[in-house]
Amino acid sequence: MPKFAANVTMLFNEVSFLDRFACARAQGFDAVEFLFPYAYDAEQIALRLRRADLQLALFNLPPGDWNAGERGLACDPRKTGAFRASVDLALEYALELGVKQMHCMAGKLPPRVSHERAHATYVANLRYACTRLREHGLHLLIEPINTHDIPGYFLTGSAQAAAIIEECGADNLFLQYDVYHMQRMEGELANTIRARLPLIRHIQIADNPGRHEPGSGEINFPYLLALLDTLGYDGWVGCEYLPQGDTAAGLAWRQRIGAGADVQPQAQR
Repeated sequence: MPKFAANVTMLFNEVSFLDRFACARAQGFDAVEFLFPYAYDAEQIALRLRRADLQLALFNLPPGDWNAGERGLACDPRKTGAFRASVDLALEYALELGVKQMHCMAGKLPPRVSHERAHATYVANLRYACTRLREHGLHLLIEPINTHDIPGYFLTGSAQAAAIIEECGADNLFLQYDVYHMQRMEGELANTIRARLPLIRHIQIADNPGRHEPGSGEINFPYLLALLDTLGYDGWVGCEYLPQGDTAAGLAWRQRIGAGADVQPQAQR
């Protein structure tokens, strides 16, 4: 089975954010991820990681004004200065927390901005961020997100992401592949993972519909998780889902799916 990281933004909401790290350790996780750390001092989070003996797999660069609807700054030509400041802030946290990779949200296509201009801005900002992160040996990830959950989001498909990674030409820019988002946008999960595996450095999971626990919906997780083993994927798999009830009770999917993963996909020759 792959190695799982608990997304403590979404899981263990029965307790406060800083107490979720201990909950993740108690449930057998060796790593965590979260969306944003910026509401807390980096030292507070670092202390909780050390106490729970957890690795931090991933977090996001600042997204802009979330409450106002912003979902990233990278494709907005009017926000280049704010984007660069967000890279600096994220680096401060990354160095304190010991994370090795971060996700850069693309953002929504701004009003009265052409797709071509947004694309050029996005590529330029990714190159800038990659240069800054490379100084510290860090990777930058980009993630296609479905437009049902975030209407107007700029980066929506794995082929688009792969083309942008190639255009940027940065050796520390990779793909974050979210099974839930890509099931909603394009399907073909197994074949796409096979094709994009050289670019993938982080995978996230949730079932569809509802973005709940694996096994609650239509996605064949025993097959997909066995496929990751067959393909030799050794990165973290982030559990970024909304529990239907109590988080700990819902984690029983790990045993059910592990026991049911009797289909061994064949790697393509």
